[in-house]
Amino acid sequence: MTNKFQFPKDFLWGGAIAANQAEGAFGVDDKGISLADVHPYYPDKTNEEIHEEQLKGMTLEQVKENIHDKYHYYPKRHGIDFYHTFPQDLELLAEMGFKCFRTSIDWTRIFPTGEEDVPNEAGLRYYDNLINKIIELGMEPIITILHYETPISITLHYGGWHNRKVIDLFVKYAKVILDRYKDKVKYWIVINQINLIQFEPFNSTAIAYDTVDDYPSAVFQAIHNQFIASAKVYEYAKKINPELMIGTMVADCTAYPYSCDPNDVVLAMKRNRMQYFYTDVQFRGHYPKYALNYFAENNINVDITNADKELLRNNTMDYLAISYYYSQMVDSRKNTMDLTSTAPNPNLEANPWGWAVDPQGLYNCLSQYWDRYEKQILIAENGFGMYDKLENGKIHDDYRINYLAEHIKEIKHAIYDGAKVIGYCAWGPIDIISCSSAQMEKRYGFIYVDLDNTGHGSGKRIKKDSFAWYKKVIASNGEDLDTQ
Repeated sequence: MTNKFQFPKDFLWGGAIAANQAEGAFGVDDKGISLADVHPYYPDKTNEEIHEEQLKGMTLEQVKENIHDKYHYYPKRHGIDFYHTFPQDLELLAEMGFKCFRTSIDWTRIFPTGEEDVPNEAGLRYYDNLINKIIELGMEPIITILHYETPISITLHYGGWHNRKVIDLFVKYAKVILDRYKDKVKYWIVINQINLIQFEPFNSTAIAYDTVDDYPSAVFQAIHNQFIASAKVYEYAKKINPELMIGTMVADCTAYPYSCDPNDVVLAMKRNRMQYFYTDVQFRGHYPKYALNYFAENNINVDITNADKELLRNNTMDYLAISYYYSQMVDSRKNTMDLTSTAPNPNLEANPWGWAVDPQGLYNCLSQYWDRYEKQILIAENGFGMYDKLENGKIHDDYRINYLAEHIKEIKHAIYDGAKVIGYCAWGPIDIISCSSAQMEKRYGFIYVDLDNTGHGSGKRIKKDSFAWYKKVIASNGEDLDTQ
């Protein structure tokens, strides 16, 4: 009897990284300073304290101090030296049988401040070599145009993404790379996790929170400007190559109700609706009434012109990219509409960073988004961050294998129920710097990189147990998920 839960024959198995978390080579070949480059590692803080620091965002004084700070260590300036090691690293991924590889192009390698008229050819040559190598090894390149790599000059000179002038600066950059790679890269993600304005406020908007009088309005204006920039990128991409697939990306931040209490159910519904807001605008082409009501009720002012409305209506995205790591829950007695306000789920276990492991949450996420839009879905990120222990030259990461196996089963279930999921990019297939905590020890990879939180170590690459397991999964097109 044929297994009813199966992956399509052309399913794109692979993995994903971000330039700012892997490349290093800070200042090399005229690279400028990005938002990620001013994110320090805090050795004396707990995981919870690091998380709280990230949620606060940054003041303008902090930004300026961090640019020239010689005291703290800035891990994303060093990464894993992927800028120089990518040929060997990609060969390891190809050994696993990768069909696709997602990465970003760092805006500050192409336009160091974002304001230049002429792109930096040295930066473009690096990405020429990287993309050519991905293709040479038989992988489909999936390129993110913006993955928290906005030039720091956008904060210093323009205040952040809420300034409409930033739209044209971004589109100028996007046009350069679309022109350059339009015949090599089919799948593009315009902006990584466009909805994470409360979890990644500075990374998402480039706004120093003390520089604006009305921060909530500035944040949603920044998102609106990113919607407009994305629509302009889509419009241009289709002119130069109609076959290009231009997608938007969200992190799944939908929530379960704590109980069947109608107050819990309605709070979860309203929270979830303001998550679907981002994709409603980019797939349906207009602002939904519930979002406009939310803005009015919370005194949030967003400048939306008639020209903006027309642009959004005529340039809806081709596909949805999703990151999924954990699920959330809301209790109406304790929680609010604030995305960071959640309740622990007593039915689930969490990793050391408090991320609740919930494979069925991925089935729920994929099903809800497919039912709402019927747009192709790429799982752009999914993975298990954990402290890995190197013992006698080996890493036995059965916890990662179990996590991934259970989540992949739920993807099969969603596909069986109709969701057109086209690919799966395991996050951080080679260990990289954590986005949120700037830690190296929060590891996701199938390949261990011998570096610690302060950049010390040999940099040696070591295959974990999960390396052989994922190779088997890909070879069987997801049929062999045996964790033993």
